[in-house]
Amino acid sequence: MYPKPIENLIKEFSKLPGIGPKAATRFTFNLLRKSEHELEIFGNAIFDLKKETTVCENCFNVSEEILCEFCSNKKRDELIICIIEEAINIPAIEDTRQFNGQYHVLGGTIQPGEGLGPDNLKIRELIKKIKEKEIKEVIIATNPNTEGETTALYLVKIMKPYDVRITRLGRGLSTGSDLEYTDRMTIINALETRKEC
Repeated sequence: MYPKPIENLIKEFSKLPGIGPKAATRFTFNLLRKSEHELEIFGNAIFDLKKETTVCENCFNVSEEILCEFCSNKKRDELIICIIEEAINIPAIEDTRQFNGQYHVLGGTIQPGEGLGPDNLKIRELIKKIKEKEIKEVIIATNPNTEGETTALYLVKIMKPYDVRITRLGRGLSTGSDLEYTDRMTIINALETRKEC
């Protein structure tokens, strides 16, 4: 229906989560109206995405340096860790200005149906951190959906033998929601009312 370069770009946009064929077509035709200079800037931004970023060696957040901005900040409490599924969840917690610890990015959730188990996540690294640094508290901030709850239950089970306070985000987060889309006040309430596991 469209020339091959347009079809190819529509196909690539459609591979992104939440982008259907119609949205992919709109994005493609929007780019078609851009100048070559604007397209070059857009293309370079995509190319640099992998080239200019790395994974923090301490918390597994995305970063431009070996340590991310949170792990390299000496004013943050390194003995309190907030466990999140993906780096995309960090801004939701940071926007509350209620958390001054460090993060641990799991890199997903336990999803047996998709072939994702505990070994696919950064759980061994979490346990190592708990053992070596004498962590005071671990806040589990996985999303309140089936996968997030399954992962949280597993984390509580494997952390129980260690002398660490384990808490979960409290009231305000409805089942099935995602942290990245939750409003600031709801997350503030969830942090303030976190409960022991």
